[in-house]
Amino acid sequence: MGRYVARRLLQMIPVFIGTTLLIFLMVNVLPGDPVRALWGDKPPDPAQVAQIKHDRGLDLPLWEQYLHYMKGLFQGDFGNTIAGNRPILDEITQAFPVSMRLAVMAWTFELVVGITLGVFAGIRRGRIVDNTVTIFTLLVISVPIFVVGLLFQLYMGNEWQWITPTVQDSEDMGQLVVPALVLGMVGLAYVARLTRTSIAENRSSDYIRTAVAKGLPRKRIVTRHLLRNSLIPVVTYLGTDIGTLMGGAVITEGIFNVTGVGNLLFTSLARREGAVIVGIVTVLVLVYLLASLLVDLLYAVLDPRIRYA
Repeated sequence: MGRYVARRLLQMIPVFIGTTLLIFLMVNVLPGDPVRALWGDKPPDPAQVAQIKHDRGLDLPLWEQYLHYMKGLFQGDFGNTIAGNRPILDEITQAFPVSMRLAVMAWTFELVVGITLGVFAGIRRGRIVDNTVTIFTLLVISVPIFVVGLLFQLYMGNEWQWITPTVQDSEDMGQLVVPALVLGMVGLAYVARLTRTSIAENRSSDYIRTAVAKGLPRKRIVTRHLLRNSLIPVVTYLGTDIGTLMGGAVITEGIFNVTGVGNLLFTSLARREGAVIVGIVTVLVLVYLLASLLVDLLYAVLDPRIRYA
């Protein structure tokens, strides 16, 4: 197991470098000049523009800019923003915990409700429960997330006044419940469908028929045998979805005015703050890689037949 983990950690290095390089190059080919944007509608001073670019190293070739960025990154320096000259690490540190709480709440919602619906639908395949869950998940997947968010905001916030239409305090966990529900709706549908399909397939397996023939209690068969072996595809999805939830929260955070990573990413795109965008993506890449490693290790826990030499 130790050698496997070490090998996976070494494999992360080229993936991390390649991903950050790709994002760095993509960001730098975006149209617009963030330095000239500091002057707004007024004509910029060419001398000042050149001086700012020289101070920030923006007049260097892209490969040299990337090397400087990676050197600072390994020293814990993400650079400074062009507008405001604030440390990028402070911006990310302020926004990251908010998005992490929102993503964890949405992820928990997907895990609990999605698996529960999938188990009931898989065990009762072809019955009313199965058909109801199938229709519900198809409906959720087909409706865009911004439509769901606006409907929640319109009815629960404005019409029924159960919640505040927008989040007033992003540190308040209670105000993040509805945004988390909206953020996790699509993932819940996929988790329910994956669980339902896996449960339905494994119901006819030999080990389930053997457990039934031995007279084991139905609850034990479902929880200890059927569900455990059916969770591998679900764990694969849930493991990588935590990064997707954090990176894909731009729309949800925008609708509910949550000051998290999604909001910061949208603002940085509008201002052409390439260094901030690359910094955010760098953190998300690390989350993806660590989640992927954890998922691979959980395979051996869920299925005793899987061993890592």
